[in-house]
Amino acid sequence: MPPTSPAQPASPPQRIALLAFPGIRAFDVSVITEVWGTDRTTRGVPPFALHRAAADPAAPVPLRGGLTLTPDRPLDWLTGLTPADLVVVPGIEDPHAELPAPVLDALRAAHTGGIPVAALCAGAFVLARAGLLDGRRAVTHWQLAPELAARHPAVRVEPEALYVEDTGIWTSAGTAAGIDLCLHLVRTVHGAEAAATIARSMVTAPFRTGTQAQFIEHPTPRADRDADALAAVRAHALAHLDQPHTVTSLAARAGMSPRSFARHFQATTGTTPLHWLIGRRVAAAQKLLERTDHPLPEVARRAGFGSEVTMRQHFASHLGTSPRDYRNAFRHTAGSSPIAR
Repeated sequence: MPPTSPAQPASPPQRIALLAFPGIRAFDVSVITEVWGTDRTTRGVPPFALHRAAADPAAPVPLRGGLTLTPDRPLDWLTGLTPADLVVVPGIEDPHAELPAPVLDALRAAHTGGIPVAALCAGAFVLARAGLLDGRRAVTHWQLAPELAARHPAVRVEPEALYVEDTGIWTSAGTAAGIDLCLHLVRTVHGAEAAATIARSMVTAPFRTGTQAQFIEHPTPRADRDADALAAVRAHALAHLDQPHTVTSLAARAGMSPRSFARHFQATTGTTPLHWLIGRRVAAAQKLLERTDHPLPEVARRAGFGSEVTMRQHFASHLGTSPRDYRNAFRHTAGSSPIAR
């Protein structure tokens, strides 16, 4: 019998630290737990090790609504012998509340140690209090953005983004944008297919484009009708990404003039038709590169880029890599590359 090659050792689970302290939002805790605390390895998602780190791991952390969170790690675990690969700070109920000094110290130590740190919603105020956002771009819920800018003038607040990253520090807008950021962090490490699998199980979009501006507007009945027409156009474009689309052709399908279509599209999605379409094509190409062995020109054609050169240009601007390098990183070996520290 021919000799059998030894089994390749499985990659260790990515270690995620949920920072637990009084005043964190139960919703954000649930999002973090749903994304990284649910075993989906039978569906091809890499394993995660989610831990709840607190100043006193023996004391349950109270949450709103009579809930409690049980920690399982001390704060010094974040930077210990087997440190966290990622620290996630849930949003806080009261941006004015006093914050425990050990929590702020632990965040500073984690960042100094090169560990990526992410904060959901008003968790940006925690990072700002720790001094981690000084001179950096950051975002929070659009209602809190002016206050974050006023209280922490050294922070470069971007009030419309869904989430932003600046040198290893991630922040997100409110509530659902926290889901967007968590899925993006999975996608960054493990690829688009892993993030899409988690999103499908959560019955949410694996990737949303646009800004918070799309949620600030209050629709009128006419705006509702326009939104329905735009939704139908987006669905058609997604079903036919391999075909050429222009603002003029999409506007005709919606029964609008190109100018009116572009204006309503940006008001509804927070981005332009062209940017939305390119983002969807990049996402489609990512899945094809992960799931299939199609040559790069065929991937470009199926995703609607027309040529490999065009696809390569958009991968560089959107993902900071090439289609070939993306395939090498995520085809059959998803999960092997950590977030860049």
